Amino acid sequence: MSWSSCWLGNTYPIFFYAGNEADITLFWGNSGFIFELAATRNALVVFGEHRYYGQSLPFGAQSWQPRNIPFLSSEQTLADYAVLLAHLKEALRCPDSRVVVFGGSYGGMLAFYMRLKYPHLVDAALASSAPIGTVGGGGREEPPFYQTVTGDFNAVSPLCPAIVRDAFVQIHNLSSTTSGRALLALKLQTCAVPEATDIEQLVQWLTHGLSTMAMVDYPYPTSFQGALPAWPVNASCEILQKGAAPGIDSLANIGQAVGLLYNGSGELPCFDIYQEYTICSIPTGCGGGQDGLSWDYQVCTEFGFFTQTDFVHDMFPPAVWNLGNLTQYCKDKWGVAPDLRRTEVEYGGREVGASRVVFSNGVLDPWKGGGVYGNVTEREVWSIVIEGGAHHLDLRGSDERDPESVVRARAFEAEWIARWTASGFGKDKEMKYSWPWYKFQIGSAT
Repeated sequence: MSWSSCWLGNTYPIFFYAGNEADITLFWGNSGFIFELAATRNALVVFGEHRYYGQSLPFGAQSWQPRNIPFLSSEQTLADYAVLLAHLKEALRCPDSRVVVFGGSYGGMLAFYMRLKYPHLVDAALASSAPIGTVGGGGREEPPFYQTVTGDFNAVSPLCPAIVRDAFVQIHNLSSTTSGRALLALKLQTCAVPEATDIEQLVQWLTHGLSTMAMVDYPYPTSFQGALPAWPVNASCEILQKGAAPGIDSLANIGQAVGLLYNGSGELPCFDIYQEYTICSIPTGCGGGQDGLSWDYQVCTEFGFFTQTDFVHDMFPPAVWNLGNLTQYCKDKWGVAPDLRRTEVEYGGREVGASRVVFSNGVLDPWKGGGVYGNVTEREVWSIVIEGGAHHLDLRGSDERDPESVVRARAFEAEWIARWTASGFGKDKEMKYSWPWYKFQIGSAT
């Protein structure tokens, strides 16, 4: 997908979005900052769709067959993007146009990796909410995703995590009897009365609902992860507190709270907990449909995200997810064993050579613990921490309801991208290429 109404040809920049784990139209419609910036720089905007996602299926409906799925990897996707950029510069006769790669979340990782691996094609990168510090390392314990979710709710009201914990205790107590599970169905408005074997799914469904609202806790209504109101953590916390203590109905309230995500239209008569959340290789969820299958496979083969809960430092029932769990799941599902050193070897882990990159992380974002922090001034590598910012809020279009922190962040990003794309900038080889190496600082957001 491309947008060229402002582009003036050779010497004017190309802004490329490195598509991630979904149909590219989702990111096209939720990355307004790129278009705003392009208008000020007379830039061409191109969004590339990741292989095996959206419409980019190399083997059609057979893409997920064992003989075909191994061609899905970040390495081959980066090569796709590199070939595309080289082709564009040749076909459009713009050898002197600077290229800036943008991305959010996994796309932010790809944006950075593009600058790292293809510095002769990519002049700079903006990596928003890119959890680079969560991958590789052979299965170490990962940053506190669920602690951040709990902290987001606690910041609205300490009563909210307490109500969530109480609801999970009740689920545990009621799940052992048929009558108890019938009450769970009534209170949580599930379409079917859960069996004892469905309780793990039920808990994960609730956990995912609350966590997703923390991740996309934007200051205005959005449809990025379902139709959600402004500040969905605040909205769901208000629902959780309905009723006067000690008469708060924790079970009914938590069901209605996650309904903000799962039933934003208000049209569903009940919740299908298997339709709305699928257990996969990453506890935070892979998404649904074909894109979910592709991400499930990639996490199995390249990444590994070990987000765990303990009911002490967070408000969710204890759930261990380590390399052993992941290995068993991936062997059962895909017949593969995770190779978590692969990404570290391919991209350098936490010790990499880079220049001309802006990393941004939001304080509200549960993925912030895997983000990159600290500046390397001589390499023009910058880190921004966005107070009141959720998952890649800075990539979204400007809105009068934006917190001042993201307004400042976008201004900083725009300033450096303007420098990096200015005519005659960056001719020196030392800055063009990504050396020397330095060590990342991971997970220091407030």
